[in-house]
Amino acid sequence: MGRSFINERLARLGHSEIRAMTQACAKAGGLNMAQGVCDTPVPSVVIQAAERALRTGNNVYSRFDGLAELRQAISSKLARDNRVRADAETEITVSAGATGAFHCACLALFNPTDEVIVFEPYYQYHLSALVAVEAVPAVVPLHPPDWTLSLEDLARAVTPSTKAILVNSPGNPSGKVFGRRELEDIAAIARQHDLLVLTDEIYEYFLYDGQAHVSMASLPGMAERTITIGGYSKTFSVTGWRIGYAVAAPEWSRAIGAMNDLLYVCAPTPLQVGVAAGIRELPPSFYQELAAEYQRKRDRFCRALSQAGMTPSVPKGAYYVLADASRLPGKNGKERALYVLEKIGVAGVPGEAFFSGSPGDRFIRFSYAKTDADIEEACRRLAKLA
Repeated sequence: MGRSFINERLARLGHSEIRAMTQACAKAGGLNMAQGVCDTPVPSVVIQAAERALRTGNNVYSRFDGLAELRQAISSKLARDNRVRADAETEITVSAGATGAFHCACLALFNPTDEVIVFEPYYQYHLSALVAVEAVPAVVPLHPPDWTLSLEDLARAVTPSTKAILVNSPGNPSGKVFGRRELEDIAAIARQHDLLVLTDEIYEYFLYDGQAHVSMASLPGMAERTITIGGYSKTFSVTGWRIGYAVAAPEWSRAIGAMNDLLYVCAPTPLQVGVAAGIRELPPSFYQELAAEYQRKRDRFCRALSQAGMTPSVPKGAYYVLADASRLPGKNGKERALYVLEKIGVAGVPGEAFFSGSPGDRFIRFSYAKTDADIEEACRRLAKLA
């Protein structure tokens, strides 16, 4: 066949280094600290509710935007935890994971050549979703080690083609948590230039050192221009279930729901039941203990990185850490990540996956969403690099 039948967009999409390193790790029989698979225990109430749904025949399509009980549970949770009012009937779309919700939002809201401001280091899938719909990412750097934002940089990035700003907080891969003042400054620019704001808040319960999560949609005048992406893959350790959601004003929500119907029809129905039960029944102590447990994992793993000579940018949230691997052999992050995998059997993701230029060369991203036994083994292996 002489013709190419592959869509030209595919050539512009970056290959997922997360997947690549996961595959390399499996081939080497290593310890996968590259992908945030979250192989920690699932709350029993979530499992039991999903199992009951399976056994009692709740296995057919839900409505395209999700089961009413899950949309209502999300609405109640948003009011309780986020100070965001969202109508369960018209402003919430349940989708195939937060990634699915984000992709539906991009399809619904962005035209080719629309510019979307993205903060760097960024999550590679965010960038790829924008490129897939032919939107144009405009990268604004955050400055290490605390990943601070320059408002001057942000203001300069706005052009007549800018349509939205993307905020990921707590952030992957940096662990950056945007404070209220930073969000208010971003909101002011969004209002000034009539921009949308997309927020990925999937890690909202993974917070350390007294940090507080602030939702952009809770700020004055921002609910009508914010699309909030969230989900429970991480919080309930059910990354394979693919239950996420988008929250937006009815006009945007209708468009996102139409895309969700086209791509996915609906999220898995019995698993929606399980997640709804978890939201309704798990007490506040569950989320407090979750944060405390992951802070212990973070502290243990970051100490090991420091002792191995890979200085970490200690995260304030989420469960990833960017470590400075510049002292290791190799010309870039990819070569250094492969060196670590070959030398001690621990897989991380090359920093280039999260940066548009050379700053990423010196970093490797690791995920500590692992069992305590795996964390201990990873730390033992890292000691061999000291």
